Amino acid sequence: MSKRQPGSLATIGYEGAALEEFIATLREAGIQRLLDVRELPLSRRKGFSKTAIAVALSNAGIEYVHLRGLGDPKPGREAARSGEMALFRKIFGNHMRTPKAKADLALAAHLVTEGSTCLMCYEREHTDCHRSIVADAISDIVPVKIRHLKVASASSKPSVRKAPALECA
Repeated sequence: MSKRQPGSLATIGYEGAALEEFIATLREAGIQRLLDVRELPLSRRKGFSKTAIAVALSNAGIEYVHLRGLGDPKPGREAARSGEMALFRKIFGNHMRTPKAKADLALAAHLVTEGSTCLMCYEREHTDCHRSIVADAISDIVPVKIRHLKVASASSKPSVRKAPALECA
């Protein structure tokens, strides 16, 4: 296992991943805490619903925290799914201004200062997911470099990219 790096931030998606590979990727990256940024922490993919993943992560020595306020609301997910990325960014940008999102963002930023932290959502590519926007918002509060991890079967090299800016109404 790699040396853990306090105060680091990564993101990861579990699309197409087996739970064992997913956890191995987190361990290789030295992740201490996983922040689930799905609005609804449910999955048809075995092992990735809230209770199951929390237990599996705990068994691997990784803390699990669900931050519903940083999840993409249903209208945003629908816009992204249909390829309407400008609408998605507008919806999610407005959502990030809500009291719950602001509170969960502040908590996430604090947790990042305590140790190696990773944001999780579904999409394999961080560029297709709101977690990049959340990571950028955290890095505006806590100066950290963002690593975008991929499960080994998808890619062995993390990428670094700035997510598109939010559009708030």
